[in-house]
Amino acid sequence: MAGTGHRSQMYVDAMLGDHAEVAELVAWCEPNPGRAAYYDEAVVAAGRDPLPRYEPAQLEDMIREQRVDVVVVTTPDHAHADMVTRALRAGADVVVEKPLTIDVDGCRRINAAVAETGRDIVMTFNYRYSPRNSSLKEVIASGRIGTVTSVHFEWALDTVHGADYFRRWHREKALSGGLLVHKSSHHFDLVNWWLDDAPQRVYARGRLAFYGDSGLGAPQAGPRPARGKDAEPGDRWSLDMSGDARLKRLYLDAEHHDGYLRDQDVFTPGITIEDNMAAVVDYHGGAVMTYSLNAHAPWEGYRVTVNGSEGRAELEVIERGSVEFDASGGAVLDPSAREAESADVLRPKGERLVVQRHWERAQEVEIPMGEGSHGGGDAILLTDVFRGRTEDDPLGRPAGYVDGVRAVAVGIAANESIRTGQPVDVDALELGVDVRR
Repeated sequence: MAGTGHRSQMYVDAMLGDHAEVAELVAWCEPNPGRAAYYDEAVVAAGRDPLPRYEPAQLEDMIREQRVDVVVVTTPDHAHADMVTRALRAGADVVVEKPLTIDVDGCRRINAAVAETGRDIVMTFNYRYSPRNSSLKEVIASGRIGTVTSVHFEWALDTVHGADYFRRWHREKALSGGLLVHKSSHHFDLVNWWLDDAPQRVYARGRLAFYGDSGLGAPQAGPRPARGKDAEPGDRWSLDMSGDARLKRLYLDAEHHDGYLRDQDVFTPGITIEDNMAAVVDYHGGAVMTYSLNAHAPWEGYRVTVNGSEGRAELEVIERGSVEFDASGGAVLDPSAREAESADVLRPKGERLVVQRHWERAQEVEIPMGEGSHGGGDAILLTDVFRGRTEDDPLGRPAGYVDGVRAVAVGIAANESIRTGQPVDVDALELGVDVRR
């Protein structure tokens, strides 16, 4: 494991649990001993000795000494290109969390390392595996709505999830590529996959409108402490990690090792990413996507409309219908699970896929129920990652590094378009690989 932050948990649990007979966890590549020690407790609980820990500069030593076959990369985004290319050249294959990398240089470096070594990269685009997204893929691939002409994709991040990107390392574009790379690469991959197509041209606009010291949200939030741990109890804009055992161990108790602060206030200076973004994306096959992302919405979820020559498909997903708080001021992460106090609950948690062909009534498509994170998608993804497939997936869900390049290409081009005010041709970025391949 390269990186032992919050996202590592899924892979650690898989290698110590359901996939233990095919995947052996042998070492940590992590500069923070506190975070590595947290996951070592899970290793010991599974009946094994604590694992050796290596600094990032010792990645090659780790691969050689521990006879590593695969490195799972869950480091901060800006370190992906370095970890991936060095692991490949040291003789290991790679499993990497999205995004593949954050900029043009990272894409070129990874492509060069793949060409040089011939080794394998698996991209973990878990949203492809969510039953709701797979169901939309099936509708489009079946031809029920004909040839796709346009897609509208709207994503809303609420003031629990969305705000969190503005208090941790993601708030700096040099570390994350901004939300158009870090978060939206999930969404752009979905559209690339749904259409079986590649982006050609991107025009985008975006700004930091709500968060930051001069954002529209700052006056309503009032005077702020620089860190969540110093906020008043019940402060809705602050993160108190002392109340979450896992976050406390991974970050609050470990910050003295490296100085990383996980609970910065969302209205402090230093934020260089946008919180309101919109893009128009032309595809090589002729379809056009309009895309928007808002990071301070009162509910969380997404709406996708796919227009075709013979009809239309509409997918709506409500992941959290509202942001509510309990008596102590803590966020209720699933208010829809509580008994409604009144009849005016307008946005219950759920998902709905509707297909309507020309001159026909709308029909709702049944979405299979999944268990676990991302609608059951994570469990299927992990099976593919650790066990592979004995036969081809008709939906083409497993993703490689070219898929990763296609996904970040939209965000990288969008960032450049925001900077220059001009549309950007993806081919002109010279990412090192033909995204149409």
